[in-house]
Amino acid sequence: MYNILICDDEADIVSALKIYLASPDMKFFEAKTGKEAIGIVENEDVHLILLDIMMPVMDGITAAAKIRENSNV
Repeated sequence: MYNILICDDEADIVSALKIYLASPDMKFFEAKTGKEAIGIVENEDVHLILLDIMMPVMDGITAAAKIRENSNV
């Protein structure tokens, strides 16, 4: 099973991505901010991150940099 983190502040985009990627081999995690995404990556074994750039609290670029400090995702 593959764990995919979808991080976007727009629920419609998250829903659409889940529909397009839906498979029995996929488990999805959702985050609305970069800060939430970092928390999920710290607590779950994530294989792929789909990360929006412009989000509240912490943007995607900053979140990606912080995630890459401790993960090769």
